[in-house]
Amino acid sequence: MKKVKTSVPFRGTAEQEQALREVIEAHHRSRSELMAVLQKAQEIYGYLPIEVQQIIADEMDLSLEEVYGVSTFYGQFSLNPKGEYKVSVCLGTACYVKGAGDILKKISEELGIEAEEITPDGVFSLEACRCIGACGLAPVMMINDEVYGRLVPDDVPGILAKYKQA
Repeated sequence: MKKVKTSVPFRGTAEQEQALREVIEAHHRSRSELMAVLQKAQEIYGYLPIEVQQIIADEMDLSLEEVYGVSTFYGQFSLNPKGEYKVSVCLGTACYVKGAGDILKKISEELGIEAEEITPDGVFSLEACRCIGACGLAPVMMINDEVYGRLVPDDVPGILAKYKQA
């Protein structure tokens, strides 16, 4: 299995686990309902940690490999926790040729994490994504729903500072 990058340990609650087990039961533990169960599990936890996948596998009489395979095949699922502030850097063609790689590197340096990781305090997560539809503003990054365009690496510290103080 692919290593899941995270610096934050899984912190599921008994209430979340109970909600997950209720979802599985509502879907009659049916193998054909795996996608629906994974979608609800991600709503409950915010992502699909291996511990959650194991519960799903056990309760639905599936192998962990089957659950993991579906979880990693579809882009809608995340195996990594997301921070309070989700930082996304577009690496689509327009952004990439205008320096998005340097923006990603600067953010990584500022936050002390790599793409697909989360800061130990859970405040920031960083992801590299493909085109977000703002090619005219390339290179672009988003923090949650806020778009920042025409960036240079020197812009990054000031932008992140606004969120660090929040």
